[in-house]
Amino acid sequence: MSQPPKPVLPSAQTLELNALQQRLLEFQIQHGELDALIDQASAINDIDELSLRRMKKKRLALRDQIALLQLQSTPKEPA
Repeated sequence: MSQPPKPVLPSAQTLELNALQQRLLEFQIQHGELDALIDQASAINDIDELSLRRMKKKRLALRDQIALLQLQSTPKEPA
């Protein structure tokens, strides 16, 4: 009788890549939600300009983090 094959465990590199992709997805969702919120706030004439600037600054910081994670998740060598 043959034994069932042992499950293949993911490597540390694969786990790290999955964690990066998860964080990237979370940041992209946050960025999209913030973008929609800024659009809604911009349509209102009575919006607090300071709050709007803070939201835009946070959106920009999220975009920078997304770009950084995208750089980290791309392979360094061509396949």
